[in-house]
Amino acid sequence: MKTPEGLQALIDDGVIDKVLRPLKSGKEASVFVVHSGGEVRCAKVYKDLAKRSFQQRTLYQEGRKVRGSREARAMGKATRYGRKQQEVAWKNAEVDALYQLHDAGMRVPEPFGYFHGVLVMELVADAAGHSAPRLSEVELSAERAREFHRILVREVVKMLCVGLIHGDLSEYNVLVAEDGPVVIDFPQVVSAAGNNASRRLLLRDVNALTARLGRFAPDLLDTWYGEEMWALYEAGKLLPDTDLTGKFVHDTSRVNVESVRDAIEDARQEAIIRQQGREAAKEA
Repeated sequence: MKTPEGLQALIDDGVIDKVLRPLKSGKEASVFVVHSGGEVRCAKVYKDLAKRSFQQRTLYQEGRKVRGSREARAMGKATRYGRKQQEVAWKNAEVDALYQLHDAGMRVPEPFGYFHGVLVMELVADAAGHSAPRLSEVELSAERAREFHRILVREVVKMLCVGLIHGDLSEYNVLVAEDGPVVIDFPQVVSAAGNNASRRLLLRDVNALTARLGRFAPDLLDTWYGEEMWALYEAGKLLPDTDLTGKFVHDTSRVNVESVRDAIEDARQEAIIRQQGREAAKEA
């Protein structure tokens, strides 16, 4: 195939030997299957700001560290230099998170390097050696769905324990490898301690996974793992191996007037997700 423009520099530098085929094209980037380092890997080529369709970037950027005060000021003023630095920070966020999470033992693709704005990483494969399907593309038994849910909840906990939240975790950002689910795509990753929307994003991540897997195991739809892990995290009691029960008692004794509207909307969205999961489970 014709070499994509974003990968030519890597071929020239000997990082990639050959581009084999396109794998997927999303709102943030295009991914290609490549031959690199004597192995079949994948290369993620990020799209320019003008070509990206993802919105609400400000929500995810809150709390992200910027390397210098000059860059921070320029990004705040949205100057040309600031927009360029914003692009650099956006791409670096996923690369840094992937290395950090891989080092923490999470089930994520192994990164092999970041060259000329392109992330080269492991190609996640299924039992037949083909590129692994997304969680949205597979049918599961109830037992298998519960197993996947247990694994993915544990991955979310590991992430939270290093201070990060995926921010866009769903059935479309989980691959089903030969040995189980693998979490991918981290450009929306947020700081758990530095982002005011962190709790809401965490609950949304967990609820999205629960809704999908609850289609095959409806008992999962009555669990509250997101609320439980967040309460433990806030109390400083959450560890990577903390045993979770999925049970949570909501505190109704205090009312924070400023957060009532957000809480109502979060509850409404959560109810919709869980009801959709129940309906899908009945249809299945």
